Amino acid sequence: MKPALPATLGELASSEFHEARLRTRGVREEIRANLLCALERGDALFPGIIGFGDTVAPQVANAILSRHHFILLGLRGQAKTRLLRALIQFLDPWLPYLAGCQIRDNPYAPICPRCRLLVAEQGPAATLAYLTPEARYVEKLATPDVTIADMIGDLDPIKAARGGLDLADELTMHYGLLPRAHRGIFAINELPDLAGKIQVGLFNIMQEGDVQIKGYPVRLPLDLLLVFTANPDDYTARGKIITPLKDRIGSEIRTHYPATLEQGTRITRQEAWLDRDSRRQLCLPGYIQEVVESIAFLAREDKKVDKRCGVSQRLPITCLENVVSSAERRALRHKEGLIVPRVADIYSALPSLTGKIELEYEGELKGADAVARELIRAAVGRVYTRYFERANLAPIVQWFELGGTLKLREDQPAEATVKQLEAIQGLLEAASALGADLPSDPAVTASAAEFVLDGLYAHRRISRSEELGYQAEERKRETRDHDEFPSRGFRKPYN
Repeated sequence: MKPALPATLGELASSEFHEARLRTRGVREEIRANLLCALERGDALFPGIIGFGDTVAPQVANAILSRHHFILLGLRGQAKTRLLRALIQFLDPWLPYLAGCQIRDNPYAPICPRCRLLVAEQGPAATLAYLTPEARYVEKLATPDVTIADMIGDLDPIKAARGGLDLADELTMHYGLLPRAHRGIFAINELPDLAGKIQVGLFNIMQEGDVQIKGYPVRLPLDLLLVFTANPDDYTARGKIITPLKDRIGSEIRTHYPATLEQGTRITRQEAWLDRDSRRQLCLPGYIQEVVESIAFLAREDKKVDKRCGVSQRLPITCLENVVSSAERRALRHKEGLIVPRVADIYSALPSLTGKIELEYEGELKGADAVARELIRAAVGRVYTRYFERANLAPIVQWFELGGTLKLREDQPAEATVKQLEAIQGLLEAASALGADLPSDPAVTASAAEFVLDGLYAHRRISRSEELGYQAEERKRETRDHDEFPSRGFRKPYN
């Protein structure tokens, strides 16, 4: 709720609201002061941003306390933009400015000609308006077509003609993004993509704090915190960013992907759209989410994936959303009460994976689908080891070695799947241990049992094909057939 705030310059002067601080401090001093208060209270610096508490967040805090302009260097999907947008929490809740001013001028120290005339004519009667923290954050994506006029401003001949003014008059200026961000935070995403001549235009703002428009001696001492993001390879590449601009950036801070699987799953669970409007309840097993997250971790290590591009955290987020959608579609078709994803649903989510990995030459030869399937299989194997490293699942493997086969359809109902699984000795017992903390439901049992089978397949203890489904691993089948049909007097039958 907006408090009762002074409406005119006279009321502001006679009130205690920001009066002393407005005269003396700029936006970087304001952010620094509010950060110091947050640190004294022990507040979390960037709530909602997981994994940066001991690495990136302290470095950003140091940059703010040093009153630095700074840049975040990191690969895609590392929460760089989100971190910059979170800086508004350190701005004052209400900031007065002269009403109608395009650059939100300080009532006590106006810099634009229109506001100087207004204060001179109206004095204490000059009306005020107020800025919220959100209105003081301006963001621009750097693209090659950005011009100096977009960033700083230009002459407006229409304004000059309507007012009968000379083009050299300051009142004919049309302000760009930087002047309109005055007394706030100005963020530029992907800084190296900004043309060199535009980068030169940032020099004076960062060092002397002013701009000049169209060659006229118009000086605007802007009060800004400038923050940037960039890809490390682009930032260090010769010709991408000019050296004098790098020299003027106070702090260079490296971001990173989640360091642990637990951090990654927390981020994915927080960002993925899982609160569906379906009438059915979602039951998301932990092992399914761990497999989805492990795909991203394995992709970042895989030699077939381009390390320079990185693997965005959006990969597990969109993959998990697709996995849940596949399970939701199956539950609706068979009128099941619970939505329980299975490993088969992860394979159904390939479209959400292939577009988010850039492949090296070896990966291009295999193809994105084949690489994604390998990653899923490896992820299942890694998570399976966490749950069943010391478990004795030999009876399950033996059932297949004795000639058993099992073909499961991705879209078949849970009860039909469980009936098929009951024939395999020891499988449901292993599945029940896996889903001990989940509701007792055929869909939960089917999901857990399928995970056990896919884990055995990932570790090459059983085999799987599109035609026959799960079966004994190839060398075991050959050994069994040799035992049944020894070479003396018998030949192995043809399939």
